[in-house]
Parts: sequence; structure tokens; C-alpha cells
Amino acid sequence: MPDRLIKRTVFEQITKHISEPEMTVILGPRQTGKTTILSQLKTYLTSNQIANEKNILIFNLDFISDLELFKNQLDFFNYLKARIIANEKLYIFVDEAQRIENAGIFFKGIYDKNLPIKFVLTGSSSLELKAKISEPLTGRKMIFNIYPFDFFEYLLAKDEFLAKLIYSDNISDYDKKSLMNNLYDFIIYGGYPRIILEDNKEKKQHLLKEIYSSYIEKDIIGLLKIRNFSAYTKLLKIVAGQIGGLVNYHELSKTTALSFRTIESYIGILKQTFVIEDIRPFFKNTRKELSKMPKIYFVDSGLRNFAISDFKNFKEREDRGSLLENYISSVFIKKQNRNTNFWRTKDKSEVDFVISLHDGEIIPLEVKATELISMEITRSFRNFISRYNPKQAFVANLSRQGEMIIDKTKINFILPYEIERLF
Repeated sequence: MPDRLIKRTVFEQITKHISEPEMTVILGPRQTGKTTILSQLKTYLTSNQIANEKNILIFNLDFISDLELFKNQLDFFNYLKARIIANEKLYIFVDEAQRIENAGIFFKGIYDKNLPIKFVLTGSSSLELKAKISEPLTGRKMIFNIYPFDFFEYLLAKDEFLAKLIYSDNISDYDKKSLMNNLYDFIIYGGYPRIILEDNKEKKQHLLKEIYSSYIEKDIIGLLKIRNFSAYTKLLKIVAGQIGGLVNYHELSKTTALSFRTIESYIGILKQTFVIEDIRPFFKNTRKELSKMPKIYFVDSGLRNFAISDFKNFKEREDRGSLLENYISSVFIKKQNRNTNFWRTKDKSEVDFVISLHDGEIIPLEVKATELISMEITRSFRNFISRYNPKQAFVANLSRQGEMIIDKTKINFILPYEIERLF
């Protein structure tokens, strides 16, 4: 199934905002389908008779011919004004908008003229685009982040029937096994659309190399002008080998021979270009619980596995625990609607994730990359439950489903993919 037919989870939110006067800004890594979303938006507007095709103009600024039109603000303003007929609304889609010099000021000037124009901008580097638009476009934009496919979207591309089963309570053991096997493949090769649509594993790895090279050449060297890219890629590989562990910037500085400030800068860039995310400790007692070092996870595990050159099958890997944690973390990153932390005390009690809901409820979640024989929890998990008395808790594992009660806490044993529907 071509990726252009797959409606991303965030697409409905974008279509709801398309009627708002503010600019719609879509940010995300390269090759995650932002251009495809623009094409889908065009189809949405025309098929729902919201706009005529002639009133929808799409510019891809990776093309020099399109970029040329954006060299002069007044000239572009006159170009648009000449195409407004009988006050009909124009929809202007600008792909890779970060290529415009002073993009925020450029679009603010046109936006403030109150012409019947709706702007939809996309950008591959949030660091670059946010720096150019955030202050000038304050109150004039809504930002939507587009990530590589989540597991549900992956299944839509591979097997729509299995995708629906994620939201079913009654699944046969055969289908559970199919879902888990797909999840293992997803964890190894990630969710970039081109990777998902390719079945040959060698070609998957080659495509990941292309995506990685494009990121380094266009975002890191081309846009952000980082000249010491060998040190940058070395840091990226070291971080890739440490997913799920505490990240010590001073240790990274010693290992890479980079200054502490450079490490901070590079980690910031990795976050702003959608490669990694960090999660911070959960604590209420600062005397007993650590409050400094974060954990780092990759937004896409395929890119992470490319960075360390390891594509072995999930169950054969020594790092499968870290990879399963990374998958769980990526679910929360892509949903963008939960505050997620981890818990660790000075006596080394630790819980992988603590999810804070909007109503103040907290939910601990432990990840076990094993096939549990019985429903058992660790001492650390029990300590957290005893200390905070959550209403519910979860243990994601490879085989066991069920419930148990400890004190007043209901502990749910789930298969990892069930996270997609629970949060």
C-alpha cells in the first residue's frame, strides 16, 4: 500500500486547523511524509469542496525554481495578490520553508496584510525553522510535529486487518504472534515510510543509510553549518549505544574529547532535528531521588540501529531490553500528549516510566523484554507502588497478560503493542 494512502494519526488534527486563520506549521524529520501530507491536504480540500484546485498552490523549496519566487517578499506578495479572484481564499503550501531567509519575518509581513490566504508551512529542522519563525509569528501559527510512523500506522501500511486488532480485546494466539513478529521487525528497522514499504532487509538497511546521509548532509552540514561533523556523528553513535541508560554529559565529554558546552549543543541539535528525545527523572523527595541526569531514547529505532550497525533479529540481541524500552518511549514521543519520566532513587530502586496524566494521576510502567512465566513484579516496582499508591500500574512484557492487585493498585500485565491504545 503506497504511503500516500495512509492517513497519519495527526492528519485529522491538521485538517481541523486548516479552517483556522493562523498558519499551519508542520515540522518533522526528512522523509517522514510531510510532502505526502500536503498532497493529502490538497485532496481533502478539493474532495470536500472547501477549495478549488486552482486556489491551492504548492511550492517545494528544495527546488531552486520554486525557491526563486521567495527571494523578494514584495514580489511574492504581488504574485499572490494577482491570483486572488473575487476574494476567494488561496491555500499556499510551502514545503521546506526553512530555506527562506528570515522566514518568520517574510511570512509575518504577508500574513498581517489580512489577505484571504491560508499558509501551510513544513520544515525538516525544527531548530532551524523555529529559530526563524517563532518570535515573528507569535500568535500567528500552530505547530504540528510529524514523526516516522508509529506501530499502528506501520500496520496500516503492512496489514490493515492486524492494525484493527490492536484495538480488539479478543485476539487469537495466532494473531497475537503475528502482531508481535511485526513489532519485532518494526523495532529493528523503524517507521520511516520508505523502510516500511520495502520487504528486502538489505534494501531496508541501504535506505536507512540514505536517510542518515541526507540528514547529515542537508540538516547538519547544509543548514546548521556544523563543520566538525565527524565528532557529531561519533557522539550520535555513542548515544545510540546508551539508550535507556543515564546520560552523563561529563563522561560524554571525556569520551569524545569535546567540551561540555559542545556536548550540550550537539545533544540539543539531536533533539531539535527529531533524532532523540530525553526523559527526566520523576521525583518528589529530592533528598532520596536523583534529579539531574536524563535518559535518552531515539525517536526512530531503525536510525538508532543503523548508527551502531546492528540489525540482528530482536530475540537474538543483547540490547533487546533497551530496544523495547525505546519502543515504549517512542509511543509517548509520537503521541505528544503525556508527560513521561523515569524514577530512580539513590538506593538504585528504578521504574522505567512514570506517566503523569492531566488530572494529576501517575501511572508507573515497567518494561520486560522476556516471556514471563507468571505475574511477578520487581522490588523496585513494589517500592514505587508502596511509596506513591497509584491506582494502576503496567508491566509490558513479551508473553503475559492479566491483572493482579497489590494494596489498592491494579497491576496490568500487557503485551508491548497494547501501549498504542492505552495511552
